[in-house]
Amino acid sequence: MILLNAFLYSTQLWLIAFILLVGVFLFYLLGSKTGRYIKSKRPESKADGMGPLEGALLGLLSLLLGFTLSQSASRYDARRTLIVQEANDIGTVILRSDMYQDSIRTRFKKDLKQYVEIRIAYYDATDEGEINKSLSEAEKISARIWDRVMISSKKFPDFVRDNQMIPAVNSMFDIVNNRDASRLARVPDPIIYLLMILTVFGSFIVGYAKKENKNDWIMLTLYSVMTIATIFVILDIDRPRRGFIQTSVPHEKINQLRNLFHAEQIQ
Repeated sequence: MILLNAFLYSTQLWLIAFILLVGVFLFYLLGSKTGRYIKSKRPESKADGMGPLEGALLGLLSLLLGFTLSQSASRYDARRTLIVQEANDIGTVILRSDMYQDSIRTRFKKDLKQYVEIRIAYYDATDEGEINKSLSEAEKISARIWDRVMISSKKFPDFVRDNQMIPAVNSMFDIVNNRDASRLARVPDPIIYLLMILTVFGSFIVGYAKKENKNDWIMLTLYSVMTIATIFVILDIDRPRRGFIQTSVPHEKINQLRNLFHAEQIQ
């Protein structure tokens, strides 16, 4: 099972699509030859009864493809929403740090600037080692920011400021776990493999049930391209760091947070 999981998310998408395409054509030819062989041995045996089974299998495949694509799209929207939400949470903390005295505010801004850079690095990371490293560094800076908030609230208590700052900092920290959880939320691997199995078995039944001796390559090509393209998009959405469909546009909101530090030239 571990090897199967690794195959889906460590193999290039074009290679998976190519393997699936070859499988579709091979199973179609196998089904066609199997059908002709059975008819040659038993002429009275015809594939007329395969129509309902063929329709049921292709209908199941279509239903599963639509459901899975919908789930992938909803996860993609969730990732986009969380990125914008994190940008808003960090921006709120940066702005509310201006409520502190100059000496404390300068330290806050320095830590927050490092925090923004770490969160940008988290998005740019492509392998698990880099991602985990950025998460670890963000956790260290988060601890430092929290310590500053707590020390300041004890040494220089201010009811309004503390009630504004503490919830904002908590939200900024919590969104990190939410974003990482959304990154790991994928379509379950058994569903992907089930889609692949139904795709090749569907081509087998189409080849087995055809009445003509001549292969209909146009219909087979349309079937394979549409089905494989849908599976390709599902897998691509599940790879937010390496796929074609990414969340780079909403992530610009986090990149723009750098502008909040330019006026003071925080070093």
